[in-house]
Amino acid sequence: MVRFENVGLRYGSGEEVLTDLSFAITRNSFQFLTGPSGAGKTTLMRLILMSLKPTRGLITLFDRDTSTIAKDEITAIRRRIGVVFQDFRLLDHLTTYENVALPLFVQGREERSYRAEVTELLKWVGLGEKISAFPPILSGGEKQRAAIARALIVRPELLLADEPTGNVDPSLAKRLLRLFVELHKSGTSIVIATHDLGLMDQFDSARRLVLGEGRLHVYD
Repeated sequence: MVRFENVGLRYGSGEEVLTDLSFAITRNSFQFLTGPSGAGKTTLMRLILMSLKPTRGLITLFDRDTSTIAKDEITAIRRRIGVVFQDFRLLDHLTTYENVALPLFVQGREERSYRAEVTELLKWVGLGEKISAFPPILSGGEKQRAAIARALIVRPELLLADEPTGNVDPSLAKRLLRLFVELHKSGTSIVIATHDLGLMDQFDSARRLVLGEGRLHVYD
């Protein structure tokens, strides 16, 4: 699904911030991406998402060399990927329900075909009473849960989650992890970037991709 071969990244003429990254994310796999703050976890995810281009090396996504993908194809490919960003990226003029349903609306589906599905997912992540609320009045944890629900609603082939439990309490973090596990069981490949060792220990069968000093170490 994703393959990095000797990938390096530098900004301008500076030293490489990521060096010789070689690894693969297979279909229906689950992995945690971890490492110290500033190690490059978000940068690595941006490379997968094609919002950054590597300085050298080869990245393939869904069996396509990302360097040869035309700009007008990128949007269609990204629709196969669910993303949970640290800054949430909710639209303030849309309600919680509308934010979560937005990917389905963009796909051209009729609202009546997904209303119950969106409502049920919002209830599951603890936002059943916030369906009509707008993002500015939501707490950080509520925004995080809305962002997660929006990423999951399309049942993506690949999910990239950047610190998805960083703004929620341990009990809810455990519940959200169960949601990721269930999504994985349905066939989605999962990559969760996190500092939370306790969270990773709850699913110790997952691979760990550890970034440090610009290099990646894989522990199966």
